[in-house]
Amino acid sequence: MDRHDIDVTEMTVADVQDGYAHAAFSCEALTQAFLDRIAHYNPRLNAIIFANHQALADARAIDARRRSGEALGPLAGVPVVVKDTMDMVGFPSTGGWSLLCSKTGGVDLMPGTDSPVVARLRAAGAIILGKTNVPILSGSGTDANNSWAGPTLNAVVPDRAPGGSSAGTATAVAASMAVLGLAEETGGSIQNPAAAQALVGIKPTFALVPNTGVIPLSSQRDVVGPIARCVRDAALTLDVLAGFTMDDPKTVAGLGRIPEHGYTSLLSDTALQGRRLGLYGPGWRHQPLTPETAALYAIAQREITARGATLIADPFAGTGFADLRQPTSETNEFDTRGLESMAHDLQNYLRRLGPQAALQSFAAFAEATKSEDAFGPGGLLHDLHWLPGFTESLANPDVPPPMAEFIATRASYLRIFNTIMDTLQIDALVFPHARAELPLLRGHEQIAETTVSEINIAGLPGVTVPAGAYACGAPFSLIFVGRLFSEATLLAFAHDYEQATRHRRAPALKP
Repeated sequence: MDRHDIDVTEMTVADVQDGYAHAAFSCEALTQAFLDRIAHYNPRLNAIIFANHQALADARAIDARRRSGEALGPLAGVPVVVKDTMDMVGFPSTGGWSLLCSKTGGVDLMPGTDSPVVARLRAAGAIILGKTNVPILSGSGTDANNSWAGPTLNAVVPDRAPGGSSAGTATAVAASMAVLGLAEETGGSIQNPAAAQALVGIKPTFALVPNTGVIPLSSQRDVVGPIARCVRDAALTLDVLAGFTMDDPKTVAGLGRIPEHGYTSLLSDTALQGRRLGLYGPGWRHQPLTPETAALYAIAQREITARGATLIADPFAGTGFADLRQPTSETNEFDTRGLESMAHDLQNYLRRLGPQAALQSFAAFAEATKSEDAFGPGGLLHDLHWLPGFTESLANPDVPPPMAEFIATRASYLRIFNTIMDTLQIDALVFPHARAELPLLRGHEQIAETTVSEINIAGLPGVTVPAGAYACGAPFSLIFVGRLFSEATLLAFAHDYEQATRHRRAPALKP
């Protein structure tokens, strides 16, 4: 099949594998078809900021290996994208900042080795098409408007926020410029863009997936996960990403917690039957839903009960759970606790880049970016100074801050969460991902999420899934939240709901 005859719109991993199995197309032809689509739509959407010019050569290598009868990886020949902040040999990791990009007069951070997650994609046979746009230092969960590369548009509703900080990955996947993509989250950066563009996103349990070799905000919060158009594809990608590596010793926590037969092993159309799910309420967060959100959530609840599940109203009422969150300010709802180690984490990240890197220490990083001091008065991250130990760590990044308040808060969240799940025999929570429709792309409002600070500090997993649309056309999404390392169960619930409702629609794109 000629590349012009291949329809890549909404193509899944299963579609790709079936096409190869029946010799419907070669990997080279499929890759070229995706590159053609990128050339057509990316100039407007601005999702992919670095193209991988080796993609076709990589595709030809997969074709040759397939012809020779060689055993191939689980994502062999699947076109994917990677978030800018993830180290990939041959490409700079710019963090969306003009000062870290030679194209805009800055210093390129060129890694000497791939991050573990990129290495795992390569080993699985994925064809990496390019790297995707982010806001400066992944500092926004709403958009990428301040990126050196310019703003990324939402593929579904271009006048609305695309979600951040993994804006480019979500838009590339939503626009079918890739089958799936890698995203990273410290405070909503997987769930926000996935939900904003009617996609499936997995915010994994902390320490399940290695995040070494990714520009950090917090070594104790950062997680890497997939964004895809369907639950099965997201689950297949998590199979590739999850697991122990000496490059990131904390991943030892996942040993014995990864399902023996993979994250697709529990997927079925009866997964919700007989299950008990907790609903959003003031016991979780002292913030109500807008009337339209509440109406859409009510529809989703009826859809879930039709699958045989029982719903539990406001299970956290009276527990003190909602009082644990500490928003940064009246205008910034993000709880930054855990980011007090950022200077220390950046020091470790820069050292890993290798001896040929332009910047190899936090001091060199600070000098190269002093014209826009991110940590100084008025800087993007100046608010971090209120965190205990941050200022001291900034002065001496070799010494990590004690993190005592953060660890105590994580323990409190987990204690209450686990007690409620045990006492009420709840299998998972299912919330509207956001309390209101998406804000405008050029507005000042932030995405009104429901779970970001809580599950990021606690380290809990969440899976977003499309669940309808607002009158303005913006997606309405659910998020399933569960116990530590319960991804397989959450994916099963999301898959059952997804298959029963089929809310995902391919967006109408303009070239």
